[in-house]
Amino acid sequence: MAESIRARFDLSGKVAIVTGASKGIGEAIARGLAEFGAKVVVSSRKHEAVEAVAKAIQSAGGEAAAFAAHAGSTSDLHALVDKTVQRFGGVDIVVNNAAANPVFGPIVNADEGVFDKIMAVNVKGPLELAKRAFPIMAERGGGSVINISSIGGISPEPFLGIYSVSKTALISLTKVLAAEWGAAGVRVNAICPGLVQTKFSAALWQDEANLKRFVEQLPLGRMAQPEEIAPMAIFLAGKGAEYCTGGVYVVDGGHTI
Repeated sequence: MAESIRARFDLSGKVAIVTGASKGIGEAIARGLAEFGAKVVVSSRKHEAVEAVAKAIQSAGGEAAAFAAHAGSTSDLHALVDKTVQRFGGVDIVVNNAAANPVFGPIVNADEGVFDKIMAVNVKGPLELAKRAFPIMAERGGGSVINISSIGGISPEPFLGIYSVSKTALISLTKVLAAEWGAAGVRVNAICPGLVQTKFSAALWQDEANLKRFVEQLPLGRMAQPEEIAPMAIFLAGKGAEYCTGGVYVVDGGHTI
């Protein structure tokens, strides 16, 4: 008998790592994966922040652990995978959600240090974390890497020049890894959110006039909440998406139409 559709969304027994999971989209994804049965490692720079999310997941009946790691540090990311394996016995799902954007303005004003920081966290970090997890996932019969890109990676956003470049690179990295790792059963996909009400994007939505101009041109007429991005990640993490790799999935309220 064929497996039921509902069963394809069950993540019981799977182990997931989510970076940038102390708040916003990352926290919503971590909570969602746990709700569907995954053992979740919540990671971000500050241990206290990820510990709070892990405890909230545990209080809701899920299984979670908190490990601090800087998404721009290769050694931190390798240690994150190693700690996950020690705690839960393996890795099946990697969600590269952590991102940096320390500058908002014309690209001509961005110095070399800003460029290096953004690319280290937004591109190099996801690559290094995925590379470390790849052989573990392959040995377990396959896995899912989910890169959180942005609509800025599809079409550059005003005053977010280097950030947009980094998110375009992340989309390309997604496709490269999908092509190389498919034979091992490891799927790699990207999610491109539009404007989401998080602390990270506060510069874009706290100005009421700017927000009004933005949402007026959206078919759905509003910005998103973090919980509206999480279901796409849950889908891509499990068997429901077992024939999906190299995909770029837009969740933007119609912005890119």
